[in-house]
Amino acid sequence: MFPLTSFLFTAAILLLCGYTLHKVRLIHLLLHDVRDQSQRENAGLFRQLEALQGLYTDLGLRHSLPDTRGWAASPDFLLEMTRHALAEKPGVVVECSSGTSTVVLARCMQLNGAGKVYSLEHDSRYAAEARRQLARHGLSDWAIVLDAPLKAQEFSGATWPWYTTDGLPANLRIDMLAIDGPPQATRALARYPAGPALFARLTPGAAVFLDDARRPDEQTILRRWAEEYPDMEQHLPPCEKGAAVLRYRPPGA
Repeated sequence: MFPLTSFLFTAAILLLCGYTLHKVRLIHLLLHDVRDQSQRENAGLFRQLEALQGLYTDLGLRHSLPDTRGWAASPDFLLEMTRHALAEKPGVVVECSSGTSTVVLARCMQLNGAGKVYSLEHDSRYAAEARRQLARHGLSDWAIVLDAPLKAQEFSGATWPWYTTDGLPANLRIDMLAIDGPPQATRALARYPAGPALFARLTPGAAVFLDDARRPDEQTILRRWAEEYPDMEQHLPPCEKGAAVLRYRPPGA
């Protein structure tokens, strides 16, 4: 009996040691994951701080910008749009959804000495706040925030809640289009109608900026646009929430 008891005791100790080593290894791996995640988060935060500093430097702002967290466009996405607008000086900018981006783009128009921003906003509270921020920064002459409630409309054989565009001039031609709305909860592929509703108004060489391009819905939208608008080149800059920049390149342009 003694040898058997000793054998069972030894086997139990070995099993316990093996189990303990397994748990220690899992904890070790978990700590590495936590460390790596923390490093990625710190690097991402630093990138956003750098982009925010870049915005203040490039735009020469005298007052602070509205929030750039949560639903608002991130600093890196705003900086992408800023540098494009300052370099290419679009005459007409249209954006889907207002906010910090409205102030940033209006300031670009002011620095360029020409141009106008037309912002489609479905929520009257956000529209009022965007107008207040424009006035605070002395930019009211460079941007118009249009009350554009979402209305059921037909696009590509389906019904979508989309901005009413009655406030846009009838023959308006768009040099730059920024898409950061409607909200994702509105409908699946909520921002798809920007293509059929607005792409026909783009001037040759116009740029389209799509925020939140890392989300599955926006990925699907980009694939649909690629099929339906072959003259639109797509580029994906490495922004926090994902971004897509499309360029309208019609034949012969």
